[in-house]
Amino acid sequence: MSKTKKILALALSAAMSLSLLAGCGGEKVPAGGSTNGGGSASGTPAGNDNSGAAGSVYYLNFKPEQDGDWQELAKLYTQETGVEVKVQTAASGQYETTLMSEIAKTDAPTLFQVNGPVGLANWKDYCYDLSGSKIAGELSSDDFALMDGSAMSGIAYVIETYGIIVNTKLLGEAGYSLDDIKSFADLKKVAEDITARKDELGFSAFTSAGMDGSSDWRFKTHLANLPIYFEYEADGIGNTDAIKGTYLDNYRAMWDLYINNCTCAPTLLSAKTGDDSVAEFVTEQAVFYQNGTWAYGDVADVGEENLGMLPIYIGVGDEANQGLCTGTENYWCVNKNAKPEDIQATLDFMYWCVTSETGLEYMCSGDHMGFVVPFKGNLESSNLLVNIANDYVANGTTSVKWCFPTMPSEEWKNVLGSALTAYAADQTDANWETVRAAFVDNWAAEKSK
Repeated sequence: MSKTKKILALALSAAMSLSLLAGCGGEKVPAGGSTNGGGSASGTPAGNDNSGAAGSVYYLNFKPEQDGDWQELAKLYTQETGVEVKVQTAASGQYETTLMSEIAKTDAPTLFQVNGPVGLANWKDYCYDLSGSKIAGELSSDDFALMDGSAMSGIAYVIETYGIIVNTKLLGEAGYSLDDIKSFADLKKVAEDITARKDELGFSAFTSAGMDGSSDWRFKTHLANLPIYFEYEADGIGNTDAIKGTYLDNYRAMWDLYINNCTCAPTLLSAKTGDDSVAEFVTEQAVFYQNGTWAYGDVADVGEENLGMLPIYIGVGDEANQGLCTGTENYWCVNKNAKPEDIQATLDFMYWCVTSETGLEYMCSGDHMGFVVPFKGNLESSNLLVNIANDYVANGTTSVKWCFPTMPSEEWKNVLGSALTAYAADQTDANWETVRAAFVDNWAAEKSK
């Protein structure tokens, strides 16, 4: 079995768990009333794809870091087929807001995305049934389809992994190796030792934990996934209307480690950006940088021989066998209220992206998006971080599932992010209580809406 297939097999199990999650909570949108007949363009599921559609495509992209690649891919498709493809990319953290605005326009997106069952609950009235479509036939497993009853409302287009990216050269200069870090206690020891010697070493432990909109998702969503995952595992569940916050002390300990051992004072984090973190890592100002396989293009200049990844340890569970965080929150959905010819053009574009040599090169190559895609044509990756993730799987570690698609809403994330920022500036128990309330109390409040 190839390494890529191994990680897909693991991601499949994560996706299967996501498929069991209840779709509830989230921000509300207007009901999807159609002025074009609604439903499938032909009145049946999308099984009768016809090539040569005369329409056009409008893709509202979720990922700012891949905007350039999508713009180039759209141009190449237009050159090859003559079909116009417009790509608009929402600002980081603003996808739901942007989609709500764009979907109400006459020329609404024909292709958009949801993050899983919770997102689908908001947008299912707009989703074309992809059952029987050509792209559905390219899935490596039906478990990568997002179902609403018998309707295939979305299709995952990328499987991703995140953890702590490491500059192993700097780690070695500090007197350590990746083998020295197998737990939260180990990571804490190393990070605090680097901080104590940062003037001598010339670098810090962590990049800045920026809390502006281009970076805060790493902590209010991706880091917050860890206490949710471990609570779900302990309780044997896959979703809840009332999170207990069992492991919030561990979340606090990890957040403290990040903000007190980084490149700047914690009071400055509110203005720090994602670009700041990347620049700090690439210019060797820090050893550790929390991010994922999608960031390979940003950090490749460090040199493959100097890059590694670690799990995000928070001091819970079997840390010796803990792996990286693997899953998806990226499901393509086709707007059923678009013109029939635009629906067909969109289906054709999606199929081309995951079957053509050009499309797969852009989606899978480390020189472009660097994705692992859940389709039969997935290419062996040239993305070093993907291959490191594959190695964790091959070595038998247990990957941490992506549970954050069960978070109640974007508002829940934003309130949590604000509380984390305030706590970073003034690390008191009272301010952490605000974080706890944002995590636990606001979870129940948002889920009840």
